[in-house]
Amino acid sequence: MKLVERLSAIPPYTPIEPFEVLSAKLGRTPETIIKLNANENPYGPSPKARSALAEMRFPHIYPDPESRALREELARFTGVPEANLMAGAGADELIDLILRVMIEPGDCVINCPPTFGMYSFDTNINAGRVLDVERKQDFSLDIEEITKIVKEYQPKIIFLTTPNNPDGSMPEPEVIDRILDLPLLVVIDEAYIEFCSDGGVLGQERTRIRQVVQRQNLVVLRTFSKWAGLAGLRVGYGAFPAWMMPTLWKVKQPYNVNVAASVAAIASLNDLEYLSDHVETLKFTREILFDELKTVPYLLPYPSQANFILCEVIGRSAFELTKLLEREAILIRYYETRRLKNFIRISIGRPEECKTLIETLARLQ
Repeated sequence: MKLVERLSAIPPYTPIEPFEVLSAKLGRTPETIIKLNANENPYGPSPKARSALAEMRFPHIYPDPESRALREELARFTGVPEANLMAGAGADELIDLILRVMIEPGDCVINCPPTFGMYSFDTNINAGRVLDVERKQDFSLDIEEITKIVKEYQPKIIFLTTPNNPDGSMPEPEVIDRILDLPLLVVIDEAYIEFCSDGGVLGQERTRIRQVVQRQNLVVLRTFSKWAGLAGLRVGYGAFPAWMMPTLWKVKQPYNVNVAASVAAIASLNDLEYLSDHVETLKFTREILFDELKTVPYLLPYPSQANFILCEVIGRSAFELTKLLEREAILIRYYETRRLKNFIRISIGRPEECKTLIETLARLQ
């Protein structure tokens, strides 16, 4: 099959529209839209990050291709040596980079749906073969099936989101340990680790990132999009075993992390108390919203360790409910996949936004 034909057959990833597009579409100003559909941080960047962006000294100069200043700060923050760290234009870039480095056409990659769509998307783009091992009914990982698939197909990589998107579940540590004992590269995407209820400050008690140095088959990805409120600047990072780093440096784009993203990320790492307070506020708001969603007769919310809550819609159409909320300028995420056909995902907003959501849901009964 020709390359163009192969790529045209790949289902596209569906991104979330920005405020400018939504404002025109809904005929509302951004200030009147309650945007709970993309897991963004409603509190935005820290004051130090905003100041750093306003005072950038060299926006006219190409950024450091090795992101040395950022990686130095990340080493202090994570406890991982700078030599094992790489920054990216969001963790999304690093997902694609891992696949470009690790797989040949036809190589197998394990995906555990429902989960983040970029794993299967980028595997397909890089001519890999996606092996879907569906999660159980409670969205937990099917470790027995994963083990069987590894023995049968010898996949190169497995991607795991912890906590998982879209349900917010966190696998038990022993499950992750069993997967790490298998003969493949384990990529753990910790995009939401900072929101774990038992994760300590910014998820530091649940992260696997410091284990990368000791393990040869573990990669851990993190992002500034959620906890630090920098989704629009696209900055993430990964911790990689030493043997991968030389090839990653060769393959990555030279100026992948722009100057604005870098200075904002560094400033965020120097404003942890402020950002931690907002993360704790979001965790507290999540628990209140979860209890309130349980009172809505047609919703079945799932417990979450992330900054969103997945709900099954009972006795009515999730699609129609999403459209009704959109008319009220409340945006949530609706899925068209088979497994999530009648589910919605609600990002955690400010308390007043969640209050308006609940009141609207009650009115739409």
